[in-house]
Amino acid sequence: MEISTGTLVLIPAIAVAAPLLVKAVGRWFATPLVVFEILLGLVLGPAVLGWVVPDEFAAFLSEFGLAMLFFLAGNEVDFRTVRGRPIRRAAIGWTISLVAGFGIAALVSPHLIEAAFVAVCLTSTALGTIMPILRDTGDLRTPFGISVLALGAIGEFAPLLAISLFLSGRSPLVSALVLTGFAAVAGLAIWLASRGAGHYAHRLISATLHTSGQFGVRLLVLVLAALVALSLVLELDLLLGAFTAGVLARLIMSGAPDDDVEILEGKIEGLGYGFFVPIFFIYTGVTFDLESLVEHPATVAIVPAFLLLLLVVRGIPSMLAAPPRSSRRDRVAIGLFGATGLPIIVAVTAIGVEHGDLSPGTAAALVGAGMLSVLIFPLVALAVRDRPVNVTTPRRGEDAELPTDG
Repeated sequence: MEISTGTLVLIPAIAVAAPLLVKAVGRWFATPLVVFEILLGLVLGPAVLGWVVPDEFAAFLSEFGLAMLFFLAGNEVDFRTVRGRPIRRAAIGWTISLVAGFGIAALVSPHLIEAAFVAVCLTSTALGTIMPILRDTGDLRTPFGISVLALGAIGEFAPLLAISLFLSGRSPLVSALVLTGFAAVAGLAIWLASRGAGHYAHRLISATLHTSGQFGVRLLVLVLAALVALSLVLELDLLLGAFTAGVLARLIMSGAPDDDVEILEGKIEGLGYGFFVPIFFIYTGVTFDLESLVEHPATVAIVPAFLLLLLVVRGIPSMLAAPPRSSRRDRVAIGLFGATGLPIIVAVTAIGVEHGDLSPGTAAALVGAGMLSVLIFPLVALAVRDRPVNVTTPRRGEDAELPTDG
């Protein structure tokens, strides 16, 4: 496996520098961490300075970082909390986004398959990117945060299903049968976990939390690896397995002592956000195809157009998920968070280019728009959001006060 020693050192250096920059500029305005991770990767990568060179080892770690990002996103979604109104409104909004996205893309694209790729990109929401922002601002378990979580859950899971069904290169019937097989295996595991199968492991997890055994960490990594491997064997997108693994991991730990769950979560988040996930965002900047983007002025002009479409196609329907009696500013903030997309866009465009259904220029423009959405939309959302007074953030397992109907 090819390994560049400079890249081996510089990527961790960027990962260390990014939080320092966030802290430095935080005195003036809040900036999501991924902003600096992507920008530093872009500047130090081949597109600008050329200090960081893509290699096989970094690419492998980046893929695992993307899988870990979706695993953490799935693990964060408590379907007992988002059930009812939040998830229902989020699903309605996503359906509107898909119809609108495909309709607009079909008007300007001569090929329906290319329009389908563009439409799926425009319907995604970067839950894994938004989640740390909500956690850092204390919004994760508030009604506002739960609405965004529901949007992100639908905005990541539904595009993954669309990729597996319609963009995998197989006939929809074969894809549906394969997806059914995956759902059967994953559903059985989830059912067993929900019935308390994980209780047998809780005692061993507790006994090894502070020893070299670390059974809990090893078990959850195994769950992630097993479902990702199942996705790859079935030729489904690995992110579908990673997200499902996160949901399953949460159920495995349900019923365990709260202190043990909190400690284990901290270890998994440290592994993910401390190591693997930053590599994905940094490597996204490093490998960004700036040459294909700037090769033609028309392609550069598409980037703001795609960014605007993310706002219109994904952002406006996302406002449907806002909690009842939300202020206009909060609805706008929820729409901006809903329109923030990058990981799904990176995955979908890579598939499209690989199959020859999407031009490198269009793919670079979509990824560029996704990067700008991550850079801009969360900042604006945090700026326009109405900050509630005396909000308390429930611990995991506690339900926030949110109507489940209406």
